[in-house]
Amino acid sequence: MSTIDATPRTVGPLLVVPIDIVLPLGVTAFLTTRAGGVSQPPYDALNVAEHVGDDPRDVEHNRRLVAEAIDVPLTHLLSTEQVHGSHVTEIFDHGRGAVGDALVTMRDDVALMIMAADCLPLLVVDTSTTYMGVIHAGWRGLQSGVIRATLDYLDSSTTHVVLGPCISQAGYQVGAEVADHFRDIKGAVSADTMVGKWRLDLRAVALHQLREAGVPASHLHCVDATTDGGTLFFSDRAARPCGRFALVARRSTYHYSVKGRQ
Repeated sequence: MSTIDATPRTVGPLLVVPIDIVLPLGVTAFLTTRAGGVSQPPYDALNVAEHVGDDPRDVEHNRRLVAEAIDVPLTHLLSTEQVHGSHVTEIFDHGRGAVGDALVTMRDDVALMIMAADCLPLLVVDTSTTYMGVIHAGWRGLQSGVIRATLDYLDSSTTHVVLGPCISQAGYQVGAEVADHFRDIKGAVSADTMVGKWRLDLRAVALHQLREAGVPASHLHCVDATTDGGTLFFSDRAARPCGRFALVARRSTYHYSVKGRQ
């Protein structure tokens, strides 16, 4: 497993964390940060979520910036209504209305966007096909099998996976009703004896599930950052309400120029 440096850099109009490790695989991808948008507190500044109470005009403006940075028109920046489940939507065109917690596509003229603010975002790229996808995995999604459901569209043995920033185990306190789902996974649950609670490691769960699904260890890549504190990335546990950051990806074979766009 490799580590991805989380140092942001400017891409187009935004300060993002590039995921350059997938460039040789034919994919351009990055993580948005809080910086660069127009949303007002508490959503400052680059909130890309429509469902958190932010001004819809600000969200649209922010999404236009993201679309420009990934080099597609706004209509080709595709997201899904995330419901903390395991449903996967395959994108065949650039329509709207997807519901579920993962998107996959073989198209090279769209960018996929998954949002998070403590849950785990993942990017999956199959090198034996042109399939790629993005996943939103909180504890409910992990428990219901969203990773396995997404990998059903790909060949696990030839798939590379990037695990984005999420809440750390030290920062994620859960009750027994959550911890009980993951106690059999080594390192996933630790006791918080001071308050009779437990601490859950979302990445440990995801890595276990990826290995169980047959993804080679050499194909696993973790971004060296957490959402703790809500400084670089939004964190729902640091402040409520808050915005959402995004993992955004597209096939690098598509080159849409925003210059001169009406």
